[in-house]
Amino acid sequence: MRFIPSIRSMSFALVMLAMSAAAFAQFGVSITIGPPALPVYEQPPVPAQGYLWAPGYWAYGPDGYFFVPGTWVMAPQPGYLWTPGYWGWNGGAFAFNEGYWGPHVGFYGGINYGFGYGGQGYEGGRWNNGQFEYNTAVNNVNVTNIHNTYNTTVINNTTVNRVSYNGGSGGVTAAPSTQERTFAQEKHIAPVAAQTQQVATARSNPQQRASVNQGKPAIAATPKPGSFSGGVPAKEAGAPYKPEVKAAAAQPPAKAPAARPENNAPRPGTPATSTPAARNEVPRPPSTPEKATAAKPETTPRPAATAAKPENTPRPQVAKASPPKPAEAPAKAAPREAAPRPENTPHPEAAAKPQAHPEAAPRAEARPENAPKPEKEAAPEERRQQQ
Repeated sequence: MRFIPSIRSMSFALVMLAMSAAAFAQFGVSITIGPPALPVYEQPPVPAQGYLWAPGYWAYGPDGYFFVPGTWVMAPQPGYLWTPGYWGWNGGAFAFNEGYWGPHVGFYGGINYGFGYGGQGYEGGRWNNGQFEYNTAVNNVNVTNIHNTYNTTVINNTTVNRVSYNGGSGGVTAAPSTQERTFAQEKHIAPVAAQTQQVATARSNPQQRASVNQGKPAIAATPKPGSFSGGVPAKEAGAPYKPEVKAAAAQPPAKAPAARPENNAPRPGTPATSTPAARNEVPRPPSTPEKATAAKPETTPRPAATAAKPENTPRPQVAKASPPKPAEAPAKAAPREAAPRPENTPHPEAAAKPQAHPEAAPRAEARPENAPKPEKEAAPEERRQQQ
């Protein structure tokens, strides 16, 4: 039972290897903005016999378009040619159609990649008895080292431009021919590992991004896949660069901060009249009872003073021998208006015990006996008796 997953994995791998080019043609991502124009650059010389040219193109990654340099690649087997990939408009979006190896060059969008890829077919070389021959009219070949060459002038009947995509607004309007449709049904091979390496290296290089190089990449071609150190820079951009316009994500409207009622209303348990002004109006009681009885009558109307210390207010009822009930009435309202705490007052015991009021009453009544006015009135009678 343990061998069943392994058998299934091997079967899936064999199916993938046997897939036709039609599956590779629809590999890639879809976007709504077309790639920049192809840059202008020179082709490096052929490194050795058997290498075929794979032109550069714009690929797409997380940071937008980046340029994959053209390079010389060894064919996976004799007799196979490279069909470049291309961007095509596909029902509202651009999709990249991956390139492939096959016995014939198929449809690549009518894109003029140059160096033998003029938009249809390939004029850069041919296979002859297992040996590849290079057309020196369109390829950079050192004839001293490479002897399998020929020279045939290529006549391009299509409009020469640097457009890098098919269809859509401003794209190439070419369509596959009947023969190219037949080539698409042949057995094909996906890009080799060296080509995959070329793409990965270009993706990791910020200088290859269109947003950085403005359509003029720092490296437009390499002598071999991955050899970026000896790469050839682009001479110029194929057309004025137009940056990608990405729609910004809709931002939710800023919410106004909710009004907090606790900032405007008094909190529970906090007295509403606890203000510094009320504290300053509370008078301090006198140190001796005599001073309290001698207080001026004009200070008596202040309610704060009577509310704070009822025993110290010089009310006229104090002189009469009346019960202390009128004095207790303001004492009930004292906790509501009095701001200072009871422990801060000099005489807290006098305010708490109502028995202190009767003791103060005799002192106030004894005052008429000691007053000097009756003595002055009795003076004329004594004088008459003495006479």
